[in-house]
Amino acid sequence: MGTNVNPHKVVRTHSNAEGRFYLADCRDLFRTLPEASVDVMVTSPPYNMGIRYNTYEDTLDQDEYLRWTSEWVAGAARVLKPDGSLFLNVGTRPSDPWTALDVAQAARPHLRLQNIIHWVKSVAIDQASTSVASGITRDLAVGHYKPINSERYLNDCHEFIFHFTHHATTRLDRLAVGVPYQDQSNISRWGAGASGIRCRGNTWFIPYETIQRRDKDRPHPATFPAKLPEQCIRLHGVSKVETVMDPFTGLGSTAVACARLGVNFVGSDIDEFYLNEAAERMEAAATPLSLPGRGVARMAKAVRTTPATAASAPRTARRA
Repeated sequence: MGTNVNPHKVVRTHSNAEGRFYLADCRDLFRTLPEASVDVMVTSPPYNMGIRYNTYEDTLDQDEYLRWTSEWVAGAARVLKPDGSLFLNVGTRPSDPWTALDVAQAARPHLRLQNIIHWVKSVAIDQASTSVASGITRDLAVGHYKPINSERYLNDCHEFIFHFTHHATTRLDRLAVGVPYQDQSNISRWGAGASGIRCRGNTWFIPYETIQRRDKDRPHPATFPAKLPEQCIRLHGVSKVETVMDPFTGLGSTAVACARLGVNFVGSDIDEFYLNEAAERMEAAATPLSLPGRGVARMAKAVRTTPATAASAPRTARRA
């Protein structure tokens, strides 16, 4: 399939940043983009777990899925700058815990794995395990929880974010996503603690935003919060970022993060409904002091493809 070099939608923000949305398979789009033209990618491809999207189901043979993964990562590596970062979000299901690790291995021939970040979606904290400085007076459970539905498997409360770079030597702005010391005595004890901020580490608690109706507020079967790509971009270093890409744009959470940070965005998706919604969310987020709205596209009638005509390959529609 050829790719039109003209974007399907263009959004411009108050900070003069630009969002370009391509109705295209990312593998085709990668071939049209200049080499070493993207600073950061934050994305989440289909997990090949049979999730039903608007226009296809991601149910490939596992070997074919991993070959497809290797193919799109190779294209991503070509357009990623020498000091660029690819933050690849992949989840698993309790009965198939190898999926995310297999995806990381499929990317291994093309990029180096510099960091592994754990996106924690829910957590339980025992009050007895905390310090007085934390201010917690009882056991605390925060985030989204699922009911117990298996006698064999624990609920999966986290997903992986694999941080790939060309040489595993990319310098990061760790304090940009840092956290304050709870015990202020650490500031004087550690030479690097003079700012009062320490490294967040590789466990990030980021819960989903609360929604009232999934069909209207989140019309996509798999999304991540905009805070997740925002933290990835901040970690890479906003001051050295000109262009961010999400080759599996979905509802555009990465685009929303770019609007908030004032950096350019390039995104692709094969689903026009998702892509239009993503452009509207970025436009809404680009308005000062506004929050992403529900959007006209969300209220429009989406063209639904029946299972008999759904495309077999996952291609580009996905997460955000």
